[in-house]
Amino acid sequence: MGLNIAVVGMGGIGNNHARNYQAHEACTIVAVCDAIKEKADEAAQTYGCKAFYTVGDLLNSGLKVDAASVCTAGVENGGDHYAPTMELLGGGIPVLGEKPISNEIPKAREMVALARERGIRYGINLNHRFTPAALRAKEWVEAGRLGELNIINMTMWINNPNESSPHFHMRALHPHSIDVMRYFCGDVEKVQAFFKKGRGRKIWSNVQVNMLFENGVVGHLTGSYDAGGSYGLETCEVVGSDARFVIREACEGLEFYPRHSREVESYQYLGGMMGFPETFGTRITRWIEQNLEGAAPEEIDAKAEDALRAQLIIEAAIESWDTDSVVTVQY
Repeated sequence: MGLNIAVVGMGGIGNNHARNYQAHEACTIVAVCDAIKEKADEAAQTYGCKAFYTVGDLLNSGLKVDAASVCTAGVENGGDHYAPTMELLGGGIPVLGEKPISNEIPKAREMVALARERGIRYGINLNHRFTPAALRAKEWVEAGRLGELNIINMTMWINNPNESSPHFHMRALHPHSIDVMRYFCGDVEKVQAFFKKGRGRKIWSNVQVNMLFENGVVGHLTGSYDAGGSYGLETCEVVGSDARFVIREACEGLEFYPRHSREVESYQYLGGMMGFPETFGTRITRWIEQNLEGAAPEEIDAKAEDALRAQLIIEAAIESWDTDSVVTVQY
């Protein structure tokens, strides 16, 4: 059994998805789609498939499509996801969307609701949780090795000089960091945020967010488009009553620190994952596996509802800054 795949949006990320599908023995790319004809035509030649310029034409073509990736761009990197996703879900096709699901919350809710109503698998490329280091740390949490969770600290920053809407940095980058925080600690109840514009910036390119999780864990996010460099992409620390762990560089290092012992466990490049770019492959492979297995929509790892909840936390953080207040997240 195999999967016939379509990829919508043939920019850099769309081609990244396509390369990972093409490398998987269970997948055949049967269609690519882009509103820019030259991009679609070039991708069709690269992957040996048919080119389409609208999702409507793709759906009306009679091609059998088992799953699709939506890798369109738009405002704040997510503004163009809504229309193609709604068309594909309406056509009964499972969708793996790029993040952010949508920064227009009503549209994000509508996308999630349609997938739920139709019983269709809908995942988002929240690839930062799909690492051997994160999986090992999650096992520790679930096995009780950390004891009762108390604190989570996340730092995520990159050098990104792009200027867009005022909160482009928060909305485009931090679906990833907040998803990882939720992956370990669950939903966030309240947030308090502070933003700063970097030197010469027109946008809010630096942020600090305090969080209170529903289970009582307290957390903190530090984010920036004005930091990073060769090292320093992402660090996540989770502290419990009995131990803590630290994930370094998103996936490259994992350390376990017992509270009452100096016997530190240290792991480098778990599962042979050498760097962040490899996370696209592990996330897309999991999406392929779950479609081949016939997983129920609610069982999809990093499902669209997870992405929606991350966006709601982001919007609450922006509201906190705008209103100078602590904001309760409205799910």
